[in-house]
Amino acid sequence: MGERRRVKQTRSLEERIAEQANKLKERASRLPAGAEREGLLKRARLAEIGSHLTDWLASPGLQRRK
Repeated sequence: MGERRRVKQTRSLEERIAEQANKLKERASRLPAGAEREGLLKRARLAEIGSHLTDWLASPGLQRRK
């Protein structure tokens, strides 16, 4: 099997997801109303939810007690 390609991320997961959501919203804003636009907006909302979930999971209240 081939080796896994490792990439060192310079930005947090939250930043990358937020950027993706913004790009999707911008693309959607340039489209007329319709299924394609709604699909992009839905993907943007899901990305925002994912970003909030990673914040929530990293919150101090959910960390394992030591």
